[in-house]
Amino acid sequence: MSMRTKVLGLVDVMMRVPPIMVIDEILKIGMGLPTRMYPEKNEAGTSTTTVEVSTEPPSNNEAFSFITTFFGLSSGSGPDPSPPGEAGQNVIEQAIDNASKAAQSRGMLGNGFNTIMDGLAHDEAIASIISITTVKFVLCILGFASAACIFMLWTRHLVMVYMFLTSLGLTFLSYWSNVSALALMEGSPCILEDLMSMNTTRILESGGIIVSLAPHVMAQWFMGMLFAYIHLGPRFALLQKSMPMIFTSPILLAILPLSPRFVQQLPIIAGFTPIILTKITVINSSMEASRTVYNGYQYAMNFVSNFGLSALIENEWQRLNVPNVLRVFWTIRILQGAYVLVSAESEAPLEVYPTIEKLLVDGCETLTAVLGMTGVISMICHYIGRGFQWYLLTYDNDEEKSLGTVSAVLFYILALQTGLTSLSPDKRFVRLCRNLCLLVTALLHFLHNIVSPILMSLSAARNPSRKRHVRALSVCVFLILMPLSLLYYLWTQHSPSTWLLAVTAFSIEVIVKVLVSLATYGLFLLDARRQFFWEKLDDYLYYVRAFGNSVEFCFGILLFINGAWILLFESAQNATGGAIRAIMMCIHAYFNIWCEARAGWSVFMKRRSAVHKISSLPEATTAQLQAFDDVCAICYQEMYTAKITRCRHFFHGVCLRKWLYVQDRCPLCHEIMMYTEKAEDNATQGEGAGAAPADQPLRIYPRDDGNNMAAPRQSPERTASDVGEIGSTAATATTSSAAAIIGAEAAAAIAEAAVATAAGLSVTPSSSNASYITTSSAQPPPPTATSAAAVATAAASNTTHIFRMSQDQQ
Repeated sequence: MSMRTKVLGLVDVMMRVPPIMVIDEILKIGMGLPTRMYPEKNEAGTSTTTVEVSTEPPSNNEAFSFITTFFGLSSGSGPDPSPPGEAGQNVIEQAIDNASKAAQSRGMLGNGFNTIMDGLAHDEAIASIISITTVKFVLCILGFASAACIFMLWTRHLVMVYMFLTSLGLTFLSYWSNVSALALMEGSPCILEDLMSMNTTRILESGGIIVSLAPHVMAQWFMGMLFAYIHLGPRFALLQKSMPMIFTSPILLAILPLSPRFVQQLPIIAGFTPIILTKITVINSSMEASRTVYNGYQYAMNFVSNFGLSALIENEWQRLNVPNVLRVFWTIRILQGAYVLVSAESEAPLEVYPTIEKLLVDGCETLTAVLGMTGVISMICHYIGRGFQWYLLTYDNDEEKSLGTVSAVLFYILALQTGLTSLSPDKRFVRLCRNLCLLVTALLHFLHNIVSPILMSLSAARNPSRKRHVRALSVCVFLILMPLSLLYYLWTQHSPSTWLLAVTAFSIEVIVKVLVSLATYGLFLLDARRQFFWEKLDDYLYYVRAFGNSVEFCFGILLFINGAWILLFESAQNATGGAIRAIMMCIHAYFNIWCEARAGWSVFMKRRSAVHKISSLPEATTAQLQAFDDVCAICYQEMYTAKITRCRHFFHGVCLRKWLYVQDRCPLCHEIMMYTEKAEDNATQGEGAGAAPADQPLRIYPRDDGNNMAAPRQSPERTASDVGEIGSTAATATTSSAAAIIGAEAAAAIAEAAVATAAGLSVTPSSSNASYITTSSAQPPPPTATSAAAVATAAASNTTHIFRMSQDQQ
């Protein structure tokens, strides 16, 4: 990215910050509605404001007095402002009594409501309150909508808006400067007389009138030139050249001996020309502005119809560069608050901790401020993930790319859920710290998701680089010590609460996940050092991961109960936060509890069924293995123990169990592998001709059965590309069924192994590695295509011994 592009991007971001600041100020005053006022505390800790925050509901008299005082409608004369409030209260009570009597006597609630309205209309104080509040609310709504529209404009339109606003601001600034200059000239000696008499002493005096007027004259000349350059009204050559003179004319004309009344009107006369140009600009641009809004609406609707609403939001999010705009806005807001604290006149020096606390509390005062803080936290989490990736010497992990986004979403949901903006300043800081603690524990989970695949790849690939092993293990040690230290500090400094219980659950869950990853890593390292096939490895991996998943599931239930307690007993005063918490609890209950329980039970039942089916198959004897003298057709490892299927094929028991997760048919000949009563009857009838003695050498030929009898015979001299194409087709079909059962990750690993096997496949009818076992050596060989497809399907049933550590497949 060139420097010019970066500068233009920064300018675009800075131009979108002022509308956000306007929205923030509107939200700060509560959209013009009566807002809750918090008491300020003095050094002794006692309340000093006249409006107190009480958990008890105020009486009607107190509420009415508060409203009239807040809007400045009280009499203000005399020490007792109660009579207006009492009068208003009497009117309200009388109206309610009349409405109640009317409803009881005539049974007409509508008449009672009209009676209340008529009674309230006679009270001037309440009518004034309603009118003032309505006007303020409408103005705030219009300002909010205008700022939002300006924020979403395209850059060229945004530049035009700022040019118009700048020209209008220059007009009022010129008027103020002229008025100030004329006020200086009012009581000073005649400047024209000094100039005519060449009184250099008075002219060049340091505090003289000439020196005081010089900055105003230069500023007016500069503002005139700038207005002539940026205004959007009609441009005439003579008018453009005379604009600096028009802006400066009140000061120049005030030097002449004119009437004081006429001199006072000079700033208005000078501002008449730019005001006319600005008015012409508004009239000429109104139609274009309406057309721009309509074109934007049409563009949005067409985009939604073609690509969807989510694509429109994502496209506009990137075009407006919202994260950077929010970060710049929040930074400016914090710098402004820091400048106010530093420039405040105070004898006591500023302390670091109270200052930071004050800035953080002000930094999450409104929803826009919380969004800005969210953007800053997102950037910090993103660079934390980048730092860990750099330390782990990996740069292709997608978890780091989503780390900042997920952290931002989590923090903002926590802020809305806990009602952060509606709390008093002292409670807001405590809640902010608690939310940051929860975010830190979530960040530890994300870091574990980064380091866990690296551990698995290092153990499975037998990576000899000790440097990478040490770095990954050191990160795991950090992920264990960090939550332990956090828990020790929190439990020693705070009393037990629902928030502390949630942090504890998240922290222990991180520790358990790291221990499970380390146990898996150690098992794979032990397997890499063994010289023989370790059949019990998958069982150990299953037990370790089942323990970790069970702990996570239990903590998920605990967090659901904890959230329900908070929703029922601690969120009564925050309706919006309670609604968001209820929605998040429903999502948590479905995805983290119900879906996980259903998936875990499905895996358990499939494993149990597979183990039961494997136990029903006969074990191969040593003589049969020696006679077979071949590798397992699934994992291509030597067989020291094997299971014999009904179709007389030999496989490792653990490999066959994994295949049974996919289907019950043989990986080679696609016949039913299990022994059933019907199969035993058929085997008894054809025992003389179809069954081979166990002690005879087993020949490996393709099987010719009813599934491929109708297929045309083909020559064995097929090319390797044809075989690979057929094998890839079969592997794809098998992979589709696998993906429906064991998940997308396992299916992807199976597809890679299948394609790799099918690409280098070379099949001959008499090959001993074709893994097709029949009992008759005189049987003619079937088509080579079927053999190739069967071998590719066998390769698709599982990965090789190196890939047995892929996650979620065990």
